[in-house]
Amino acid sequence: MLTSPVGRFRLLALAEAVSWAGLLIGMFFKYVVVGNEIGVKIFGPIHGAIFVGYVLVTLMLAQRWDRRTLVLGLVASIPPFGTVVFERWANRTGRLTEAPSAQTSKD
Repeated sequence: MLTSPVGRFRLLALAEAVSWAGLLIGMFFKYVVVGNEIGVKIFGPIHGAIFVGYVLVTLMLAQRWDRRTLVLGLVASIPPFGTVVFERWANRTGRLTEAPSAQTSKD
């Protein structure tokens, strides 16, 4: 899964959404419930690192995609869970198909 840009993209799209959920839960506890900011301190940096990874792997796929798809992929990282929605759409429309691997023929 992690050996190809598409596999890394799929993993980071899901991880970005999960880290968003953790950060949102942390913010809920910080600002609404108890004022405890431990969740934000934990999930903030995790989400930030995964966000950067998602953007980088999306840019790695830019050579396969048209400009519109690339922009949609980058914009999907902003709203919570947008990366999962984009990943499913890109997969359904064939934008995440694996490139055929070069096979050597044996004579």
